[in-house]
Parts: sequence; structure tokens; C-alpha cells
Amino acid sequence: MPVPVPVLVPGLDLLIELGPPGVRGTRRRAVEEALRTAIREGRLPPGARLPATRDLAEQLGLSRGTVSQAYEQLIAEGWLIARTKAGTRVADGVATATANATANATATATAAANAAATDPRLPARPLPSLSPSQTSASPTPPWSGPPSGARHDLSPGRPDVSAFPRAAWARALRRAIHEAPAEAFGYGDPRGRIELRTALAGYLGRVRGVRVAPDHLLICAGFTQALGLLTAVFAGTGVGAIAIENPAMPEHLAIAAARLGVRDVTVDDQGLRVAELAATDAGAVLCTPAHQFPLGVSLSPARRAALLAWADERDGWIVEDDYDGEFRYDRRPVGALQARRPDRVVYAGSISKSLGPAVRLGWIACPPRLLEPLVAAKHLADRQSPVLEQLALADLLDSGAYDHHLRTMRRGYRRRRDLLVRSVAELLPRARITGIAAGLHAILELPSAPSSTVLSSTVPDSTVLCSIVPNSTILSSTITDSTIPKSTIPKSTIPKSIVPSSTVPSQAIPGPTEQRIAEALRQASVRARLLGGYLRGPVAAEAPPALVVGYATPSAHAYAGALDALLSALRALG
Repeated sequence: MPVPVPVLVPGLDLLIELGPPGVRGTRRRAVEEALRTAIREGRLPPGARLPATRDLAEQLGLSRGTVSQAYEQLIAEGWLIARTKAGTRVADGVATATANATANATATATAAANAAATDPRLPARPLPSLSPSQTSASPTPPWSGPPSGARHDLSPGRPDVSAFPRAAWARALRRAIHEAPAEAFGYGDPRGRIELRTALAGYLGRVRGVRVAPDHLLICAGFTQALGLLTAVFAGTGVGAIAIENPAMPEHLAIAAARLGVRDVTVDDQGLRVAELAATDAGAVLCTPAHQFPLGVSLSPARRAALLAWADERDGWIVEDDYDGEFRYDRRPVGALQARRPDRVVYAGSISKSLGPAVRLGWIACPPRLLEPLVAAKHLADRQSPVLEQLALADLLDSGAYDHHLRTMRRGYRRRRDLLVRSVAELLPRARITGIAAGLHAILELPSAPSSTVLSSTVPDSTVLCSIVPNSTILSSTITDSTIPKSTIPKSTIPKSIVPSSTVPSQAIPGPTEQRIAEALRQASVRARLLGGYLRGPVAAEAPPALVVGYATPSAHAYAGALDALLSALRALG
């Protein structure tokens, strides 16, 4: 069937990177060159509609006239076309830089995928041996279900699922059912439906700067399956160990450890320490360059360059987990690392943070050397991801409904973050909050206790979810984002049951121990995840306790109550 051309609508995000401000006129030329580059690399395919000049100017922090002049110049050069009521689009016939480079690998993978779709009993090539644990490994310890009796939920790593766009999803699903061709209801390409891969390639290129053709995208059941497939393929190609950031998600550690040795690499204010990585025997590394989880730092430009150099020298693989790259507030978005080295960086993501984990859809942007084995591994794992959900997501992307939902959620999450920052500044003046420029969570670092003791698994879970992560060498050197001015949020928006005290002295006062914090949170319906949930290895005795606060998790109407419960419990500790 013909490959559909993605349709972009006004008001969409567009990631283009401009250099530093210079002399008069360079901003216009920078916009022009950035758009030329995006078109050459295929991130803006022929026929793609660009944002309105007003929208792009707002995103870039430029005047509308500057963007309008850049559009006019590119129209004159033939890169763009403008038509009344049709907006400004990329002109047809513009060659992409990636087409010829990936043609051979694409043809091979397509042949294999077609063979598998034609006869699912006969895989096109020998498949790597996979067990269920490699494709959907259970976290450690095993998940025990939702928290019992929870009144408040501030656990990190989750979106507000009550805001799932039910009406838009229902419309998209209905259209998918009514308009899907008959062959969509049978066995298909293990990579996923071409409609979704085409829409995703356009979206990821436009918003995250990812350089990938639809034929090199593989649709999977979220990042969990993506990581399981990757570790299985790595093991089958001779990789013996994978490096993982410390701290990191324990589930990711468990999945990787099922097939590979795991090497810890610490994180500081510049991100993953590449020098430590180079000292290991790892042949691959899993990292979160745009917004490290849970610390919230971005990989610095120097570290990005060093990491790519490591991959070239080691002949290694970089797995880029872009888990919340669409949520940024006080800074320009950080583009995907994959754009700088598509043949070395495996870009993976999902819609678990943007829509919700109930829709089990994710993706892998496959380097050419990994495409065929990943397609084979996916075929063996589950043959294909749910087709109707794929078509519904493609509809959301093409119609602009997905972008509209993200814009709505970004505004709401920013308001929650602002309230958290203002409330902490007013009520916990000796606390420090970091990692607030992007994402769905923040680090709330509390004053150190005289002799803090590392939390152990003997402290049970309770109900308002938040993660206690004491961390000295990492958090103490973590960059502190600019504090949001107190005028940003009216005083009346502070939870009313928390009243600032004027008796707190300004000099340093020893803080509570982590055992006291855990007990206070438990008494206030707070369920605490302990240090072992994120940080591996010993923690210094003087480490300041810190909370990873997931401000996106509660529903909008429940957030103030959850924040009230959290800060009241902490303030009562003195």
C-alpha cells in the first residue's frame, strides 16, 4: 500500500536548534539554515506543514517578523511553498540525506518482515532465543498491585492518568475500526503499521530532532519491551555487559541483568560520567540524556561529545531513553542525542508519560546494523503490537490531537510544579529543590541529620507515594534550577492547612533522620520508596535525605491535598 504523507497542523511544536545570538540579521539566517537542515535530514518530509510564523516565533523566542522573513527566503529558494488556506509546507522533490544511506538495510529488513507476515510459522531468519523475562521482565521486587488505601499519590514516573484524552482516543479508535483495510486484521509487519511508523517518524523528527525513516522504526509494547528486545539482541551479537546510570529505574536494571552483565556509572551535575563508562568493559550503555531519572540533570554538551566518541572507539551502542522529552518548562528543549549519530544511538520511547501506560505502545529507532535482528526478535516475542491501537495513535498524531493534549498537560504540570516550588520556599526554607526545568518530578532535598542512616527495606510502604533518595555525592553537586519567583504563584494557592512559622531560625539546624521522615510520611498517608529503589551501592552517612516528588501523578483536583499532606508531615519534623 502507498506510504501516507504526514500532515502537520498549525500550533505544533518544531524542534530546530539555533546558535547563540549574534549580530543583526543572524537570527533570521539561523532559522533558515536550521530549517534547511531539518529538510535535508528528512525530519521535515516533503508535504509537511510548518507551524504558523506566530507559533514558531513564540517557541524560539524570536519576533514574528524574523520567522516570516526566514520563511519568505526559503520559499524563494524553493525549499518551501505557501498557499492560501493551506499554510506553509515543505516543497515536493526535496531529497533527504537519509534515504540512500539506509536503502540497503531497509530492503533487507522489509524482505524479512514481509516473509514473516506472509507465513508467521516460518521466520525469515534464525531468531535469537528469548524467554518472556527478556521481553517483559518483572521489576525487582515484583509488583504487588496498587497501593492499598492510598489517599494521595506523589510517586515519580507517572502521568495524571485521569487526564487521559478519552474522547479523542475513542474518536480515533472508531475511525481506525471503520477505515482500516481488511489486511490490517491479519498478521502484519512485525515492525508495526506503516501508518503509525510514518506519523511517528515525522513527529519525532519535528519535536525531538530524531533522524529516522519509517522503515527503521519498530513499534513495541512500551519501553519495557524495547529494552528487553535490545538486551537480547546485544547478547546475541557479542555484547557481554551494559552500563546503566546510577541512580536509575530498578525495573530497567532487572531487565538488563536477565541477559547481560550490568556496570554502574555514576551521575553528577553534568550527567553520566563518561570517564567511568570508558573504564568498564561495557559494550552498550543505557542513559537518559535529556532529563536524567531521577536526578533531573541534562547530559552536558561536552559529555554528549565524549559519549559519542566512546561509542565510536568501543564499537558500542548507546540506548537513549527519552522518557519525558516532551515536557519542558523553563528551557529550550534538549534535542535527541540520536540526531548526532543515528548509526550508533538507539532511540527508544513510549506514550506512557504523554497519554498513559494503559496504551502499551512504544518505539525503537533502529540503527541499520540492528534493524534486522530487532525485527526478528520482535516477531518471536509477540509477532506484532496491537494494530487498532497503532492506527488510533497514528490518527492522533496526524490530526494534531496528540500535540493538543501535550500542550494542555504541559500547562497543567507547570502550574503544579510552580505551586510545589513556591510552597517549599515558603514552608520549608531550609530545603532545596532541583530538577525542575523539565519532566514530571522534582528532587526535594531536606537538611541533613546529625547522623543520617540509610533507609533499608525494613521500612514498610504506606500510602502517599514519594521516593526517599538520600544522596550526597550526586545530589550535593546537582545543578540547582533557577528558583521560580515567589510572585509567580499567589500566596492564596498555598495549601490552606499549612501555615508558615516565623519561629524558624536562619542558622543551620540539624535535620531529621530518614527513619523519622519515613515514619512521618507513613503517619500522614505517605508511602515511601526507599533508597534501594534508585541508588545502588553505599550512601555516605552525612548524605542529606531527599524526596523524588512526582507532581504530575495526582489528578488535578487531588494535587493540592497531596501537597498539603506531604509538606505538613515534613514541616512537623522541625
